[in-house]
Amino acid sequence: MKFILGKKIEMSQMFDEKGNVVPVTLITAGPCIILQKKTKDKEGYDSLQIGFIKIEKKNKIKKSMKGKEYRYIKEARIEDDGNIGDEINVSIFKEGDKVNISATSKGKGFQGGVKRHGFHGRNATHGAKHEERQIGSVGQRFPQHVIKGRKMPGRMGFERVTVKNLKIAKIDVENNILALKGAIPGYRGTLLEIRG
Repeated sequence: MKFILGKKIEMSQMFDEKGNVVPVTLITAGPCIILQKKTKDKEGYDSLQIGFIKIEKKNKIKKSMKGKEYRYIKEARIEDDGNIGDEINVSIFKEGDKVNISATSKGKGFQGGVKRHGFHGRNATHGAKHEERQIGSVGQRFPQHVIKGRKMPGRMGFERVTVKNLKIAKIDVENNILALKGAIPGYRGTLLEIRG
């Protein structure tokens, strides 16, 4: 399994061999540094801890961060032959590979049932007035309260989302840029976990 951290740049488009437009998302992926290796013998499981974007300003580095002066530090449960201090960059992937992207989605604030859950709303006629986007009845006679987990209006977005099987359309090794076919969660500059 391959693992790297990146940041979303923007969405763009490319043309394939047949001249069709392909929507792509551009990502700055790496370079990341291996900070720690955990093994079954010592910690009870195999994993790799990597750092992304080194903190340059000395006054931003706290005592507890000694040896791990990176803005983003993430851990993935993978077995790897690399050693502490090794660099991971986009060259671990090939064009045509499928990857899974995990990120925090855009926050959309407080939304109604129609937008949040896809409710179709009420009919516009037969005595219904100003109720086209109402969610309707939420309870029943017994147990005389709203059941936990009922789909209702509320805060939407800003949650961890994983999009699977995104195809790598192009790789720019010199600039550490990946072009992935399709859309990925989050706004520009969102931290991404890329697993291959």
